[in-house]
Amino acid sequence: MKIALIAHDKKKNDMVQFTIAYKHVLEKHELYATGTTGLKIMEATGLNIHRFQSGPLGGDQQIGALIAQNDMDIVLFFRDPLTAQPHEPDVSALVRLCDVYSIPLATNMGTAEIIIRGLERGDLKWRDIVQKI
Repeated sequence: MKIALIAHDKKKNDMVQFTIAYKHVLEKHELYATGTTGLKIMEATGLNIHRFQSGPLGGDQQIGALIAQNDMDIVLFFRDPLTAQPHEPDVSALVRLCDVYSIPLATNMGTAEIIIRGLERGDLKWRDIVQKI
């Protein structure tokens, strides 16, 4: 599975802690991340991550392009709902693309844990069928 990891500034530490906790699951998959988030995860876990630009510099859109090509399976995007984001239109577009292409999306740690545990159980194997279409 291809998994995107994105986190707003105030949620980056949460994402790092999440990836440490689920490293045993994540290391079996292809990981993608926006710039700074990916760097922090790599430094903390040693996971191999394809890094895009930082979100405000187009990283969200780069991940969105993969979604639009049906080339992303899961998006874990720890959003900060209490801080205005200068690139909010990009964030909204990414969320919309996940809805359009039926990509599982977690915007907080609670939902991310459910998705990762489902991934671990094999609940997301339906993505293999979707990718072949």
